[in-house]
Amino acid sequence: MLLDEILIQIGEYGPLQRRISMLMSIVVIPVAMHIFAPVFQSAESEHWCSTKDYDFDFNCTSIELDNKQCIEFIKNVTIPSSVNKKGKVVYEQCQRYNLTGVEIRQSEMKEMNVSQTQGCDAGWEFDRSQYKTTTVQDFNLVCDRKNFINYANSAYFAGFLVGAFFFGNLSDRIGRYYAYFICIGLWTVVSIIAAFAHNFVTFAILRFFIGATNMAHLMAYIVFTEIVGPSKRPMAGNVIWLFFAVGYMLIAILAYFIREWRHLQLVISVPLVLFFLLVPVLCESPRWLISMGRYEKAEKILRKAATENKAELPEKLFDEHEHIQMQTEKAEKGTPMDLFRTPNLRCKTLNLFYNWFVNNMVYYGLSLSTSGLGVNAYLAAFVSGAVEIPAYLSCWFILDRFGRRLPISTYLFVAGVACIISTFVPPGVGRTIVAMIGKFAVTASFSVVYIFSGEIYPTPVRSIGMGMSSMCARISGIIAPFILILGNYWEQLPFVIFGVNSIIAGLLALLLPETHGMSLPETLVEGDAFDSKYRCTVLD
Repeated sequence: MLLDEILIQIGEYGPLQRRISMLMSIVVIPVAMHIFAPVFQSAESEHWCSTKDYDFDFNCTSIELDNKQCIEFIKNVTIPSSVNKKGKVVYEQCQRYNLTGVEIRQSEMKEMNVSQTQGCDAGWEFDRSQYKTTTVQDFNLVCDRKNFINYANSAYFAGFLVGAFFFGNLSDRIGRYYAYFICIGLWTVVSIIAAFAHNFVTFAILRFFIGATNMAHLMAYIVFTEIVGPSKRPMAGNVIWLFFAVGYMLIAILAYFIREWRHLQLVISVPLVLFFLLVPVLCESPRWLISMGRYEKAEKILRKAATENKAELPEKLFDEHEHIQMQTEKAEKGTPMDLFRTPNLRCKTLNLFYNWFVNNMVYYGLSLSTSGLGVNAYLAAFVSGAVEIPAYLSCWFILDRFGRRLPISTYLFVAGVACIISTFVPPGVGRTIVAMIGKFAVTASFSVVYIFSGEIYPTPVRSIGMGMSSMCARISGIIAPFILILGNYWEQLPFVIFGVNSIIAGLLALLLPETHGMSLPETLVEGDAFDSKYRCTVLD
């Protein structure tokens, strides 16, 4: 019997499959927390030049000023300021008056007239009313160093790219089970060490390794799709992302109560050791065991599943081992070049690559910029995570009724339009609502592209195609923080870039073949001929 036939017979999503997939997928919660923790750990706060090197001949207590009033009193004299359109006094963040060598007395405070300025050579003072400590404050990531935190975010996604390649290959060699726990072990160690980083370079390097080692969710996703029956895979594939949304919301809640970045890092890292309690509970993917010729162990797992699902299996599942192995050895071997060998498959491949690139760029671009929406940062992040739940649920309803092509195109188009509209809406509730519409749409689109790609790539190059598509997504993850830097020159530019690319990707998705209700292409020839009306053939 083929494995899919066995899964249908024992139950496509029975108790054992549910237990294993759910327990493995819990790891996605801390994955989300580590991805979005920098929204709070590296949040910007109001800052100004330190004046601790000046000689002040007075104290605020003697003139009946509390600490906050005292700070404002000193800033009024030592820091250049201006009044914005709303009538609020805005202090320079990177300049101060040059009062070196001047003895400042209380009687002179309101009479001094100094025009010469200098940089913040004595360091900075930070408003700690919202964030007690952040990486920005500890490592002085302000003024000419303000873009450094984006470099750390890019380092994380670079690690994501390396980790996906390394652990993806490792799981194919030693199995999903062992790769899963190796990931968690390394991830736990580097995440805890990151809480004690003493400078920015160390922190950025550790963020790279956190990104590279938190790939346990990759093994979880693979196991999801390998142990459930064919008709349940789209549903099971979406379940894992619901855990991701929970983790996204949870980091907002934890950050609200834990305002020191090092403590927050420990809180989301130390509990990872609890996953080792699952060592005796989880098992290897039977599909991987079969691919390695380890039929006895695979059969033991499948019979256990049948017992729990109250189903019966034949006395012998794999009677023709040698025949199966011979068929496997004769199976068509694919290479990355096969994705581009024919015009039809080449156009579909490039289209999917761009789709993955844009989905990831827009998703993380919107997610990492929630603190700039003009509303409470904790609420914005929580809502940003919450909208993902109905987004994933909408896919379950829509994909079975409208296929893949039209939904992904519509989702991307809506996300793009929302991004562009948000550039015309001032910061506040209005911009947040529009941005969340875009977040809803791109989240759903990202979920669809996983399923859509797996159904378009033919079997010999399906793993290769998915891996290279994921690589394109990781590259855009590296680029997204740099796109946000462009907002320093024109505030709306990042959202314009996100919006235009999303609309283009949505339109190009209409060129892809519809896969709903169709058999998967099993050979390169079938993959090339899949949907003979595919419009890209006219480009040859």
